[in-house]
Amino acid sequence: MEPKTNITVKLSGTDGNVFAILGKVRSALIRGGRVDLVAEFIADATSGDYDHAIQTTMKYVEVT
Repeated sequence: MEPKTNITVKLSGTDGNVFAILGKVRSALIRGGRVDLVAEFIADATSGDYDHAIQTTMKYVEVT
């Protein structure tokens, strides 16, 4: 599945910390000019468990 953006986020170094992941993706969306997706991403990513947050992350950005 293709992500909604062509923005790439490197998640190594977050040590499974969901808040660090959300912060990295949020910052990347803003830097990438997709401020319009930030609130949608955060709402979706925080609507479930850790696995849901990771799956949501991959829907919005390319993860490396």
